Amino acid sequence: MSALTPLREMPTENIFRPGDVFVLFGELFGRGYANGLIDEARKAGMTILGITVGRRDDENQLRPLTDEELKEAEANLGGHIINIPLMAGFDLDAPEATPTPTDMLAQLKLSNWQEAKLDWAHIERCREMGTQRFRSSLATVMEELDGLIPDGANVFFAHTMAGGIPKTKVFLAIANRIYKGRGDRFLSSRALLDSDLGKMILMNFDEVTANTFEYLIEGSTRIRKRLAETGGEARYTAYGYHGTEILIGGEYQWQTYTSYTQGYAKMRLEDHAEAAWQQGVKATVFNCPEIRTNSSDIFVGVELSLFPLLKALERENDGAWAKEQWTVCQELLKEEVQLQEILDKIEAYNSDPTIARFRNFDAWPMDNTAELAEVMVGTSEEITRLHKDRKALITDHLSSLVLEGTGPLIFHEASNPHAPVLWLNHDIIARQLNRMH
Repeated sequence: MSALTPLREMPTENIFRPGDVFVLFGELFGRGYANGLIDEARKAGMTILGITVGRRDDENQLRPLTDEELKEAEANLGGHIINIPLMAGFDLDAPEATPTPTDMLAQLKLSNWQEAKLDWAHIERCREMGTQRFRSSLATVMEELDGLIPDGANVFFAHTMAGGIPKTKVFLAIANRIYKGRGDRFLSSRALLDSDLGKMILMNFDEVTANTFEYLIEGSTRIRKRLAETGGEARYTAYGYHGTEILIGGEYQWQTYTSYTQGYAKMRLEDHAEAAWQQGVKATVFNCPEIRTNSSDIFVGVELSLFPLLKALERENDGAWAKEQWTVCQELLKEEVQLQEILDKIEAYNSDPTIARFRNFDAWPMDNTAELAEVMVGTSEEITRLHKDRKALITDHLSSLVLEGTGPLIFHEASNPHAPVLWLNHDIIARQLNRMH
């Protein structure tokens, strides 16, 4: 468990210049945290390079992008993509003529998944095969990258790989109950973690979200050493989540979404950064605030911690722009609803004893409870109903602001990082946004 190390001072250094190289280690899909870093790299005049996770054919075999797919991906990135598939995880890997882990999970049903036992010896063979496949492809990618990064350049490796949920119907049904269920539909996250299904999913989370950071740092050793010998430097960043400090009762306090089962992999990601740091490699995991994305929408209630960002904008040297954000958010609510009413509900929510007891940093990530789900999911649904349009929420707007603020913070802090694990809380995000505007 990493110590809570918030970034408090605004970073201003920038070692990156035209001729340096930005490498996105994870394919760009839609709008997310990575876009902010790419924007900063482009402003600095850096060469932008990327990779692809590849695609699966009808037989589930991994393949490179087609010419058309590659053209679209490179246009989206705004740079050159090395077209060698780097799909992480092992859920679709298996020795020939044997079932993949996903095939094994397909046999599970809602009636038997908690008692079902998996063949762990076979799963381990699949894991080894998937890891070997990934690292072999990574070695080929690094050979090509080596030829694209000039001597003496600085290189910024931005790791964005995350996830690892196998595509199986039973898990989707289970996840809906864990992350959205109330009353009779509630399911304990501990029931999942104690099952063989849950243990296998956690293993895959580790491979995708965490271990790929280790493989990246290890695989780029030759590049890093060559640059160091010729006057250049390498930096590595990764995106974490480990709760966020938000304004509660007028003070910045750490809180988190519960139950964030991917949290175990995020802690392992932090471990890899700390191990690299001890070897003299500047690798930093930036734990970012909760936002709404396509992938996070399953976690009903994760968005509730976004609302206090409005108060943080007001507190951290606000001006006309910060006040304008209050107006923008007010206009998204039904005419009879005042924004302050929403903020009062959030304050009451965070003060609720049921919620407050989950603000236990040392016990993170905690299991959910039926009482927690009742308060959290209930509050989320109540606030959503107060909007004019369920598809145009205040938390959508605030999420876009968080994304806007994190890019410059991570980019500049990476030039001279203070620690292997850092938290970007609402205070520093609000200061960054107010300064930008």
